[in-house]
Amino acid sequence: MRLAPVPTDPADLTYFGLRRAVGIIALGLPFALAIPWYLCWQAAESSISGYYHTGMRNLFVGSLCGIALFMICCRGYDDWDTFADIFSGICALGVAFFPTTSDGVASQFQQTIGKIHWTCAALLFLTLACFCLFLFTMSAQGRTLTPKKILRNRVYRICGGVILLSMAMIAILKLRDIKYLYAGLGSDFLFETTALLAFGFAWLVKGRTLLTDDESAPPAQARPPGTPIS
Repeated sequence: MRLAPVPTDPADLTYFGLRRAVGIIALGLPFALAIPWYLCWQAAESSISGYYHTGMRNLFVGSLCGIALFMICCRGYDDWDTFADIFSGICALGVAFFPTTSDGVASQFQQTIGKIHWTCAALLFLTLACFCLFLFTMSAQGRTLTPKKILRNRVYRICGGVILLSMAMIAILKLRDIKYLYAGLGSDFLFETTALLAFGFAWLVKGRTLLTDDESAPPAQARPPGTPIS
């Protein structure tokens, strides 16, 4: 009989592998959209969502659908965690299927669709920040915090702060009607990218790609019943 090399649950490997995939998609999406399009056409969009109206549309929509599918099917520690997963997945689908308004002439209907798009995008980024600040920092009841878990929590909070700061910068620059920054770099594109990079890095950590606990370390001692989850 053929035996597995290590007593690892395939379900765990699949789950964390999918989390890593979500992180990699988030990290790579801005560059996968912008670099090929710029090399081919010497042009850059003002936002990541703007690539919907280019030849990179399929990559943009497909990436968001992949993230949305995982989010909707993912389950967390409690009902709030599960709600955040499903809600963020729905928002990601909204971003994908309600395109942003084109930089060209747009009808009233297209402008309305664009407003729905930005509402979904804002809610999505806000939910991703909540993941980093509140949900990723939770621990299973009965477990003590390891030094690596404490470090991971700090990373999660930093990533959540970066997402919120990026959202604030997008709002401020929109109010000041600043669409492009230095050398034609879109202001929305820049801060959407910083938010996605923070989100992707947090998910790589959550997917046990970075800052993992030492598997050879002795198991953590259970805390007394009734101790709040950290």
